[in-house]
Amino acid sequence: MQDVHANLLACLPRLRRYARALTGDSASADDLVQDTVERGWARIAQWRPDGDLRAWLFGIMHNLHVDQLRRAPPPAVELDDGDLPCAPSSGVLDMRDLERALQQLPSAQREVLLLVALEEMRYEDVAATLDIPLGTVMSRLSRARENLRRLMAGHPPAANLKVVK
Repeated sequence: MQDVHANLLACLPRLRRYARALTGDSASADDLVQDTVERGWARIAQWRPDGDLRAWLFGIMHNLHVDQLRRAPPPAVELDDGDLPCAPSSGVLDMRDLERALQQLPSAQREVLLLVALEEMRYEDVAATLDIPLGTVMSRLSRARENLRRLMAGHPPAANLKVVK
């Protein structure tokens, strides 16, 4: 049990980073991480010891975030005072533009992009975390990258495809 506790604590920085990227502000990110850890700890018996604890926790976070999105509209991007120096440099402006562009991506694309690019998860792990097929991970990632390129160049994102059943 001590190993599980230590492994869970080791996941906190990545959970917080991913939550911040998903929510766009630090207060909501902290709440999401807290809810994730609380739910994960309460259901730790459901985690398979031979599985990846980080991927399991990211799955919990994803589900909690989707539930929150269903209840309320997504928040606007909020930058902390500590995120910006007094005189913004070009790099800071680029980061601000990137953060805004990420928030404009559809949540399904943003989640996959962040898990692959920011958290360096393998496509198979992303598919398991989000409970989607591997092909869906690759197509969402491709669309996310293209839309991010377009947004950073000042163009609107490509039209979203609708699911037809």
